[in-house]
Amino acid sequence: MSVRPLCVAPHPVLRRPARLVEVFGDDIQRMARDMIETMYANDGIGLAAPQIGQDLQLFIANPSQERGREVVVVNPVLESAEGRAAVVEGCLSVPDVWERVRRASRVRLRGQDPAGEPLAIEAEGLMAIVLQHEMDHLQGQLFIDRISWWRRCRLTGRFYFRHRIQKRK
Repeated sequence: MSVRPLCVAPHPVLRRPARLVEVFGDDIQRMARDMIETMYANDGIGLAAPQIGQDLQLFIANPSQERGREVVVVNPVLESAEGRAAVVEGCLSVPDVWERVRRASRVRLRGQDPAGEPLAIEAEGLMAIVLQHEMDHLQGQLFIDRISWWRRCRLTGRFYFRHRIQKRK
């Protein structure tokens, strides 16, 4: 297991829809383990494959940050979303930007585990929010796409300005 480098906006892989995983094997299982380590090393509660430069439909979620309670989902499909919740979100691929985002408070999705076995998940609260956030990554969306144009410009302008300054040093 290893910690992989994160892709940070505006990296192009973050804006492309991810491909379905068609072959399940050691590579997918290794990637899932690496993603878990990468998520914890960066103090995250979720991580999608595009965030480590892989355009595959695979994500990890664990809002509790308690090791061993990770949910690993491959090829997810959202079956239902109900209720309303607004929570302040951040993203490992958009560092230092936090903003309130509206999402469904309850979700049901299906997908596969890293071995290719079917799985179904019903979640509410923070877990539902994290699942939706990670599913957005698989569609080439970032959480900042869900906020107003004006607020996004102000937030991302600050982020990109800081990012450019740090690169120059």
